[in-house]
Amino acid sequence: MSEQFEFPRDFLWGAATAAYQIEGSPLADGAGPSNWHRFSHTPGNTTNGDTGDVACDHYNRYRSDIALMREIGLKAYRLSISWSRIFPEGRGRVNPRGVDFYSRLIDTLLESGITPNVTLYHWDLPAALDDRGGWLNPDIASWFGDYATTMFSSLGDRVPMWSTINEPFVVMDGGYMHGNLAPGHRNMYEAPIVTHNLLRAHATAVQAFRARNAPDTRIGLVVNLDRKYPASDSPDDAAAARRFHGYGNEHYLDPVFFGRYPDALREIFGDAWIERPADEMQLIREPIDFLGINYYTRMVVKRDFSRLPFKMSPVVQADAQHTEMGWEVFPAGLTEVLTWVKERYGDIPLYVTENGSAFADPPTAINARVEDPLRVAYLEAHLKAIRDAITKGVNLRGYFAWSLLDNYEWSYGYTRRFGIVHVDYQTQERTIKDSGRFYSRIIQSNGTSLG
Repeated sequence: MSEQFEFPRDFLWGAATAAYQIEGSPLADGAGPSNWHRFSHTPGNTTNGDTGDVACDHYNRYRSDIALMREIGLKAYRLSISWSRIFPEGRGRVNPRGVDFYSRLIDTLLESGITPNVTLYHWDLPAALDDRGGWLNPDIASWFGDYATTMFSSLGDRVPMWSTINEPFVVMDGGYMHGNLAPGHRNMYEAPIVTHNLLRAHATAVQAFRARNAPDTRIGLVVNLDRKYPASDSPDDAAAARRFHGYGNEHYLDPVFFGRYPDALREIFGDAWIERPADEMQLIREPIDFLGINYYTRMVVKRDFSRLPFKMSPVVQADAQHTEMGWEVFPAGLTEVLTWVKERYGDIPLYVTENGSAFADPPTAINARVEDPLRVAYLEAHLKAIRDAITKGVNLRGYFAWSLLDNYEWSYGYTRRFGIVHVDYQTQERTIKDSGRFYSRIIQSNGTSLG
């Protein structure tokens, strides 16, 4: 690969965050509580009992954080909106101060020459809707459509790029199958219901977006993907990998692009699976303008009939490097994921909407510097992986590093740092890490400095 490879001229270089992970002040200015506010305040749910009450205090420091984005040279910033800031009761009454916060945030980004990429839902559901069943309630599709319509009307004249839902798979799997994320349910029979309602809500928001007929704006869905590899050449391990591939990768894409659920789900869920009417499946096929892909690692699996309902278990690669999350560093998987999406679903525009690594950093910067060579190496290797995908013909339009800031890592609290900007949680002082400086050079050269 030539050192002078240049990314497409309009390639979107960005970084990403999520509202509950960075904003803090979750009940400020008339906001209602979210399910994550409730979950994190329930003893035993998070490491050290950590909550998002302060997080990175971005709610009060967004202007200086945008100045850091400008210093790094970001072309785009992916953020999410807290639904309960807009609708404190989840529906009905709009909170104008919540809308005003995001309006000021968007305006400041635009003044700084940074394109806003807004995600409507990144896991924080209004607690009032959780009380009504949350993603188990079929009415949530219309609730989400009303919320989306409000945001399109309030910010749509300034936001060119929208995503409906971030990682619906994780909402279902972490929140309703395994209980390690809000709302903390552990019920296999709920999972297919949640999946279908998430996809109906996504499609309803896309329809609301189309009704505005706004030129030069786009809407998409963001999914997390990783390749599943069999631990051996045995047919049983290969079948386990195919089954888990259907569960983890095709689960939310086959319905959107083909109007059907993968057969693997019927095998996994058995009598918990629910067949859906044709009109609802057709709704889910509402065309999107782009697909966002979040990639962190791969998974190697073997057959294990004792592990229900999946009948497989992961196999840790002992000779590989792993992040603080226990995730194997495997950049080749990103190239494979991107090319697989193109081959299976066609030449839809793609964005890597999250990619990053948690490695140990000191709690306080040393001499105004944070050296993070492992994160630099991770970033470099994965940027080379997306370069490889582009050379293979993948229609990749942009890359968003996860994350702009060290932040509240959900049930892990503040024990995992993903940021390219260090946050001292005692003082809220920010320091651009070496990885952030490295990324800045990549952006400035449009990738030509990538060796």
